[in-house]
Amino acid sequence: MVAAVVNEKPLIVLAGPTASGKTTLAIHLAEKFNGEIVSCDSVAVYRGMEIGTAKPTLDERALVPHHMIDVAWPDEQVTAGDYSRLAREALTGIVQRGRLPIVTGGTGLYLRALIDGLFPSPPSRPELRERLRERATRRGPAHLHRILTRLDRTAAAAIHANDVPKVIRAIEVSLAAQDSSRTPMTEQWQKGRDRLEGYRILRLGLNPPRTLLYERINLRAAAMFDRGLIEETSSLIERYGRECRALTSLGYAQAAQFLTGELTREEAVAAAQQGHRNYAKRQLTWFRREPEMHWLGGVGSDENIITEASTMVQDFLHT
Repeated sequence: MVAAVVNEKPLIVLAGPTASGKTTLAIHLAEKFNGEIVSCDSVAVYRGMEIGTAKPTLDERALVPHHMIDVAWPDEQVTAGDYSRLAREALTGIVQRGRLPIVTGGTGLYLRALIDGLFPSPPSRPELRERLRERATRRGPAHLHRILTRLDRTAAAAIHANDVPKVIRAIEVSLAAQDSSRTPMTEQWQKGRDRLEGYRILRLGLNPPRTLLYERINLRAAAMFDRGLIEETSSLIERYGRECRALTSLGYAQAAQFLTGELTREEAVAAAQQGHRNYAKRQLTWFRREPEMHWLGGVGSDENIITEASTMVQDFLHT
């Protein structure tokens, strides 16, 4: 057992809500500790979606190797299982190059799949799925999300209400449980999972003061529209269609509503800001359930946070 622990490779996980400065801190740690970054973001995986995803810029990606960015087209589905498989391959390559893997992002489901693995998925039920789609059409995505919240609060906290396919699948999985208690999906994750082996993990979480975080979220969402989010969304809709799942993501969904005249530009910006603030709440709820998370009470660009995180990584690498 002791030998197994000694042979485990170090892995840094940097989590936190949107706009908390994860990219800045991850790049700093990667440069300081000879690392490579593995993105953990369910929208950054898509090519051509630049402005609305807040991906690291090309200049930032030139500083440090990044993985799991631009791995699929927007009309291709990237499941949590797909992400886990590809990200684990990236981790293996990083370790083989003698470098430190740093997983950073805000998609809790992807992170859980990477580290803890996935439970065996029950077979799909097309008839149930179709009924749920019809209900979402008639009564709106929020109605389905409320159903999921009653069945599995943890899963609902991780899945945006507008992501109807994920909400439907989560409901389907919860209802498909074989026991009469209808075991929630997130409890089923504890059974028969393919956990990540061979790594010892330091988990860092950014948790800025709420007022500061919301200010940063509001500024970022407005800046996306100023930088051309509407034009980018229009181009993506022209190529992939309005129903493209990736375009239901925050920011893109509101830009699409502006393009169809459902919202004014000001209303679209405000809706995107509110949506991102709500998402940040759900992210923090999710990550607070992660075991052994070391919380950093600021944004990733703060000098004191950089120093604190660097010291923790330094100590971790030498234990």
